[in-house]
Amino acid sequence: MRTFDLAPLYRSTVGFDRLFSMLDGFEAAPGYPPYNIERTGENDYRITVAVAGFGENELSIEAKESTLTIKGEKQVKQDNETGEVLYQGIAARAFERQFQLADHVQVKGASLENGLLHVDLVREIPEAKKPRQIAINGSKAKVVEAKAA
Repeated sequence: MRTFDLAPLYRSTVGFDRLFSMLDGFEAAPGYPPYNIERTGENDYRITVAVAGFGENELSIEAKESTLTIKGEKQVKQDNETGEVLYQGIAARAFERQFQLADHVQVKGASLENGLLHVDLVREIPEAKKPRQIAINGSKAKVVEAKAA
């Protein structure tokens, strides 16, 4: 049920075949937990995941090859209280969210504040892969004269 056409992007890009084929096969991701992806600088990114009710010891972040996996699993707590829950609107279910990282994107760090997990990413392109300026030599042409014997 895609409502947008990616055909114009195919014509104006070179080398992003994998990206567009992934977008073509994109299925609606589950909505829990909600997340944002922000660009915080030219080569800096931040993924923010809403993990209300989860503590640092209940979350795990793993970067393997080009996949970032964030898992959350609530630990079973022993209730010694005699009260009962009348309405439970805060989801406490386990989750696993995966993000595909582009080439040369590394995880810089993570922090948990106010129920939001922030994962900072940085794209570090090696010097050999960076574009470089090529100097154009002067327009003086050398003429070599050949004399007939």
